[in-house]
Amino acid sequence: MKRYEIIDTPIDVQKYSDLVLHPAAGAVTVFTGHVREWTHGVRTLYLAYEAYVPMAEKKLAEIGAEMEAKWPGVQVAMAHRIGELKISDIAVVIAVSSPHRKEAYEANEYAIERIKEVVPIWKKEIWEDGEEWIGAQKKYPEKGGESQ
Repeated sequence: MKRYEIIDTPIDVQKYSDLVLHPAAGAVTVFTGHVREWTHGVRTLYLAYEAYVPMAEKKLAEIGAEMEAKWPGVQVAMAHRIGELKISDIAVVIAVSSPHRKEAYEANEYAIERIKEVVPIWKKEIWEDGEEWIGAQKKYPEKGGESQ
């Protein structure tokens, strides 16, 4: 099974947790990012994610390698969903195992920040009164940038 994937179906959190569980693991942390209904007082109806899948999976794997170098003994599995996601759907899962809990927590937090920085995934928020590509970078130059 792949440890780093972009998928278009609901995320099976247990699958990714199982991928990192092994006899030397004293801790497994699992982060799930969900679609929320309200952001800064604006009601979101749903999100639409797009990705350049081959590059996104490559970048997820690179982040995993960074983590394994920075925190020896960790194992990582990550998935991000693309397509239309409803409120409360899981958009991303990051599972990290480590001999000790502190490293598992630190590595997991590192992963979500790096995903937002380098993985070519774009998010469009659809609200009651409009829509917009959201993130540090935007998908289309006419919207103010390149990608998220």
